[in-house]
Amino acid sequence: MELDKNKMPKHIAIILDGNGRWAKKRLLPRTMGHRKGAFNVRDIARHAQELGVQYLTVFCFSTENWNRPKSEVEYIMTTPIRYFKRYKKDILNSKMRIKFIGRRDRISTELLKVFEEIENGTKDHKGLTLTLCVDYGSYDEITTAVKEIVKEIKAGKIKEDEIDAKLIENHLFTKDYPNLDLLIRTSGEIRISNFLLWQLGYTELYFTDVLWPDFDSEELEKAIASFQKRNRRFGGLNDNK
Repeated sequence: MELDKNKMPKHIAIILDGNGRWAKKRLLPRTMGHRKGAFNVRDIARHAQELGVQYLTVFCFSTENWNRPKSEVEYIMTTPIRYFKRYKKDILNSKMRIKFIGRRDRISTELLKVFEEIENGTKDHKGLTLTLCVDYGSYDEITTAVKEIVKEIKAGKIKEDEIDAKLIENHLFTKDYPNLDLLIRTSGEIRISNFLLWQLGYTELYFTDVLWPDFDSEELEKAIASFQKRNRRFGGLNDNK
């Protein structure tokens, strides 16, 4: 597929949906869908980097996903540990910078150590920034930001009338990221599910029926091609349209 390199989205986010349905269709346990989906994150990130995308943020595990069956949650929370031990050299030698955002008070010490080792080991990489959202929820992110701002007001670091959109953005987990250009959700669901609600203000949305484990490089290019056809006005008017 021919894409316009001059109109490439700088920052793409993906809601990874459909792992369980992918497995069910093949009469496999749901955990096999999550396994396939995890490897697909790697493949899509690599292709996004090749296309020139600078930031890829993926929704791996929400603050509400703890309510899923215990065995499934345990599998999801231990898979990164096994994956890192097996592919540590490849991860640390890649060009990607890998980050994790979300709550860290409910995650095991072993998994947190893996997160920290990956972040520290890739922090100077100059390629695509891959952000994995684990135990993440936008309500929680915004609530945390508000609490931090209140503390700074009480400490006399800022004044109440200094609060504006930019100040709030600077207290979000994504404070160092560029604006979100494109959000993709797989599996046919048409909702946001408490993901990057503040950041989605002027983001282009793309929904596909393709289940996440089947979402390949061609599907990514379809989403980007759709994005490149959009007339982005950011609340204003485009005289050419």
